[in-house]
This record gives sequence, C-alpha cells and structure tokens, in this order.
Amino acid sequence: MILVTGGSGFIGGHTVRALHDLGESCVIAQRRSGDVPAYLADLPVVAEQADVTDLESLRAIGSRHMITGIVHLAGYPAPRGSIGGIEATQGLLDGLLNIVRVAQDWGVARIGLASTIGVYGGLTHQGPLTEDLPLRLSAPHPIPRSKKIGELLGEQLAEATGIEIVNLRISGTWGPNGHEDPFFAAPALIHAAATRRPLDLSGLLVPVHLQDGLDLCYVKDTGRAIALLQLAETLNHRTYNVASGRVTTNADIIAAIHDVDPGVTLELPDGPSRPGNPLDIARLHQDTGYTPEHDTARAAADYIAWLRAGHER
Repeated sequence: MILVTGGSGFIGGHTVRALHDLGESCVIAQRRSGDVPAYLADLPVVAEQADVTDLESLRAIGSRHMITGIVHLAGYPAPRGSIGGIEATQGLLDGLLNIVRVAQDWGVARIGLASTIGVYGGLTHQGPLTEDLPLRLSAPHPIPRSKKIGELLGEQLAEATGIEIVNLRISGTWGPNGHEDPFFAAPALIHAAATRRPLDLSGLLVPVHLQDGLDLCYVKDTGRAIALLQLAETLNHRTYNVASGRVTTNADIIAAIHDVDPGVTLELPDGPSRPGNPLDIARLHQDTGYTPEHDTARAAADYIAWLRAGHER
C-alpha cells in the first residue's frame, strides 16, 4: 500500500488513479478531511486526516495500514505572498523530515519526492535539459528554491537512512482538477475556451506571448510517470524528469483548441517569446518504459470535454 501525501490534490489525485491502474492500493493523507474526495470515490482508496508536519498523525497511519512506499507530493499551505516565509519553510522542512522518519519506522524502501522543472531556471543550456546538468545555487522564486533545498536535503537523508529518495522533477502540468498556473498560460487558455468567457491572464506572474513555450505534460501522463517510478523494481538514478519530452507553445495550444471548437477566439501578442527547453525523459523511459500518451491535440480535447461535462476544477 502506497501513502500519497497530497493525494487529494491535482497531481496527487491522478497519481493515485495511476497507481490503482497498475494494481497498487493507496492511502491518501489530507490535512483537512478524512473523507475520500468525490473524484476518487470510484476507487478503493483510504483517506486519512493527517498533517505531514504532525509526526504523530503520520505515525498513526502506519499503525492502521501496512505502508510499503511513499509518494510525497504535499506542500505546506501559505497565504499568497508568504511562500518562502519562515512558517512555510518550517512546514516544508518538518514535512520532509517527518516523512523520512516514518518511512524508516515502517521499513519503506522508496520515497518519491516532488520537485519541479523550475530547478533548471536560469540555465543557458541549449537543447533538452538532462537531470545531470549542474544547477544554479540560487533561484528567482521561492518554489524552485525550496525544491532545490528539498533535493539536497533528500540526498543527505537518503545517505543517512539507506532509504531510496527519488527526486521527481515535474514539468508544467495541466489537465482535469487543475487550476490556472502562475507560470504558464495553458490552463487559462483551456478554461476560456471551455467556458467561452474572456481570456483572463491576470494570475500569471510573467507576460504571455503567442510563441512562449514550455515542456507541458498532461496530468494523466504525469500521474502515470510518478506511479511507474514508485513501483519500478529497480531505478538506476535518484533524479528523474517527469515530463512530455517536448516543448508546447501557446500557439500550439490555441491551434489544438480551434481543432476542438473553431468558434473560439483566443488572441495573444507575438512579442518577445520564451521558447523554453524540453526535459530529457530518456532515463524515465529506460527505467520504467514510460512514454507520454497525450499529445497537445488529445490533451486539449480531453480537458475541454471534461470541463464542458460540468466537472469542478
């Protein structure tokens, strides 16, 4: 049985479903509720109310369930503007330390640890981004900065405990149960198309242009990749890019939307663009057999259909 922290969240929920599809049962740890969320109610999932910063609540999960692996996707909630503050940073560190403590108590062999494409920020590298590229010590935003800290701390804890702690460098992710992202426009474009409402990009932290590109991975592929990494008999590395392996531009997304609904009008300025780099997924493929199942057209069609069917975000 796999414990998925943040298992009721966006990526976490799809990871739980992918683990189920691969024959593995899951316990999800949720901060506020012990009820299984509606979108996972069709699965034999167990929900436990537990905060990863509360060691005893985590230990109680292990007293009720035989946990054989952990996927640690939970972040620590912080009000807008306070990400990276003292309390949020304390929560992130306490959460990781507690997860490793209970993993050691339970004899867990592998922890999957969420990281981000943002750790590659600031590199001038041309071509696909491989996991062995040297990263900058600093980062311009608290999220990639905290993920770099987590990766380094995870390495230290893995060495000290003998637990395999695997870094999951998750690329830009979009799809059902997602929300507008502050770093890329794909979700906002899809929601505008699905609802026929004006495009609202006010939540983005950067200017948006038509040819901006990023390695975007549809969340169903993201969840499956994480599940495959968690269940693989042998992994030959401690860090994996979880991605599509290709760059998708805003123009690509708009074209895919028009294929679904030619009546939708979405306009973005040409302007100076950020072309982006794909993440290299060779090691992920070699060690798990993963290949993404959703190209941009299939992803856009699936996401729009899901929203138009009346599902909540």
